[in-house]
Amino acid sequence: MSKKQPIDLNFDRQHIWHPYTSMTQPLPVYPVSHTEDNRIFLATGEVLIDGMASWWSAIHGYGHSVLKNAAIEQVNKMSHVMFGGLTHAPAVELCKKLVEITPSTLQKVFLADSGSVCVEVAIKMALQYWLSQGITSKQKLMTPLKGYHGDTFAAMSVCDPINSMHSLYQGFLPDHVFVPAPVSQFSQTFDQQEAQRLTEHFAQHHQHIAAFIIEPIVQNAGGMNFYHPEYLKTVRKLCTDYDVLLICDEIATGFGRTGKLFAVEHADIEPDILCIGKALTGGMMTLSATLTTDKIAIGISEGEAGVLMHGPTFMGNPLACAVACASIDLLLEQDWQAQISHLNDALQTLQRCGELEQVVEVRTLGAIGVVELDSVIDVAKIQAFFISQHVWIRPFGKLIYLMPPYISSEEDITILANAIYDAIAGKHF
Repeated sequence: MSKKQPIDLNFDRQHIWHPYTSMTQPLPVYPVSHTEDNRIFLATGEVLIDGMASWWSAIHGYGHSVLKNAAIEQVNKMSHVMFGGLTHAPAVELCKKLVEITPSTLQKVFLADSGSVCVEVAIKMALQYWLSQGITSKQKLMTPLKGYHGDTFAAMSVCDPINSMHSLYQGFLPDHVFVPAPVSQFSQTFDQQEAQRLTEHFAQHHQHIAAFIIEPIVQNAGGMNFYHPEYLKTVRKLCTDYDVLLICDEIATGFGRTGKLFAVEHADIEPDILCIGKALTGGMMTLSATLTTDKIAIGISEGEAGVLMHGPTFMGNPLACAVACASIDLLLEQDWQAQISHLNDALQTLQRCGELEQVVEVRTLGAIGVVELDSVIDVAKIQAFFISQHVWIRPFGKLIYLMPPYISSEEDITILANAIYDAIAGKHF
């Protein structure tokens, strides 16, 4: 599509359903002509500094030559071929990289289409593992409140049942066991009462629990809660002690976002199943992966079914795999830890928002900055203000947050942070 091709916003409004949006009273959408680095160019002429990295995925920014060249080279060979009965170099290379950079016990890789599907696969792995052992009582999952794992049905069933966007579906979703959300914050002292409460839940429910699923260190769309690594360490120990599998959902936190390559490294633990996505391809296209141990993979394979009962049409898409390989190399070839550290320093500019009466808390971790307000935000109103300030920030609930591309400069972060301050101070929300 040409950069100058007009965008029919009337057709868009009448016929296209955008994420989490009403068809009768849709939120405004802004027409994008093109993107470059960490800039979004609107068809109406505005140039916006991106604070969202396309829902946290475009860690290298937009249009990076390394990723584009990988895509061009691969599309000239083959864009897709079925993964059933066939394989190809991009998938093999990608899985080698993933096995190398993730915790050492994770040796088996299942490639999927999206984050939600990745979680579905992880849940299937856990349930099917216990069935393959002849244990039929372990049919439930355990998870903390304030969690979020995706929009498909099994993923929705382990999102916060009261405060999540999925509360509408109560009664339709499987009934799982929810434990209190982590309270001790990342930089504070860990409250041992949290460990005791977790122990009580495991002792009461473990016989029926196939797996405990959690977002390590950062509960993302459930409230941007940065919790203490000891909580995750406690969960790992209890899973081991009570014979429960541990699923860590790193779809949002993987590939450096929290200051570690994977957030589990903050707690120095290894999960039984790991979910990754979003930044896996540097935001170029959709791809995810579910990694697991030899024990689980062999257990499933030697069970009654003999196979993992899942197989997406676009599984192992060569184009996505080639771009993912390029994105991983690009990240690891740089001093990405220094990048994240510099971003975190720049995000401290948000702290002055704490002076405003409407602000409950300001918190940062790695390349994440969050300003929590005392009331729900009018997204349409605040985004109109942000556009006028030439920034792209999309809040949710009571949270205004930044997860910028890693290439963002200190000046860019300051502009983003100032826009947030001015939006709150001027009550544009």
